Amino acid sequence: MTPSGPLSGIRVLEVGVMLAGPYATMLLADLGAEVIKIEPPGGEISRQVGESYFASLNRNKRSLVLDLTSEAGRARLGELVARSHALLVNMKPSAIRRLGLTYEALRRYNERIVCVAMTGFGLDGGDDPAFDYVIQAATGVAAMTGDPDGPPTLPGYSSADNSTGLAAALGLLAQIVSGRGGQVEVSLRDVMLSQLNYRAAAWLNDGAEPRRLPFGAHSYYVPAQLFATADGYLALFITHDGFWRSFCAEAGVSGFETMAERAARRDEVLAVVSAALQRDTAANWEARLRPLGIPAAAVRTLPEALRATPEAVVDAGRFRLVGSPIRVAGYRPDYRPPPELNEYAEQPAAEQPAADQSS
Repeated sequence: MTPSGPLSGIRVLEVGVMLAGPYATMLLADLGAEVIKIEPPGGEISRQVGESYFASLNRNKRSLVLDLTSEAGRARLGELVARSHALLVNMKPSAIRRLGLTYEALRRYNERIVCVAMTGFGLDGGDDPAFDYVIQAATGVAAMTGDPDGPPTLPGYSSADNSTGLAAALGLLAQIVSGRGGQVEVSLRDVMLSQLNYRAAAWLNDGAEPRRLPFGAHSYYVPAQLFATADGYLALFITHDGFWRSFCAEAGVSGFETMAERAARRDEVLAVVSAALQRDTAANWEARLRPLGIPAAAVRTLPEALRATPEAVVDAGRFRLVGSPIRVAGYRPDYRPPPELNEYAEQPAAEQPAADQSS
């Protein structure tokens, strides 16, 4: 029998839309929290995207349909809030307030409820559209991504939504651990600016404006970027002199012995390394460098990466999904498929055990 998860006994209500909110609560559900996904009549919009998309964000949850625009729906939500630890919502600020999904609106049901609002720019930041790619453009991510001579580029996945989901899950748990109810805010803009930490600090303190470098090169470390090889591309990330010495011995190059010298003579270093790496394939370089402790990997497609990492893939009913990235000793999630719409046949509130909020 699978031991109880570390969040067993925690009940979280989700009024989630699309990616950021549902991803946050799925991480909690994987760790044993009871997550009730509150959906509008007709279902949450991401059900329309596709079954595998919905499954990738909503496994291990239960679904309950409530019309939060109705008095009956709001009353039912209040009953659930009274016996839950947290409520997480990702919507426009005006919708969050209109539907009464803030701590101030819900504290009458439960003084210790934790209310997490995920928005684009904060609860007081207005309703401007704040989808993932818009936020990446607005915070400087797109401007610093791509080839220097090409257009700004967006990553091939929803980095802002996923990162905000992680931050929201952390904020939710932190407030539960505090033993106090209250409002927690997490915005896509703030999360992405936070993730630009050293880039932002370089500009704020040193006036160093971010610039794009070829092959995604790191702004500080050299060589740390993609390199063309005899067959395929290799990511090489040499961050200190020990890595460099080991690389030189294996690749048959020399010179540029300190990090400072390599940074000052970037073009010369890259020319030497590029010439050396052309003498073998990306796959062979990975096989040669990794036993030496040098950070290196051949560029793979996602299907290739998944085939090389079967332990990351789990079964959730009829769906094959990437499992939780959080590994807890002695615990393995019992992955359940995403819920059918309104499948949660909940007992009357008076018959339910109250959520234990003593911790």
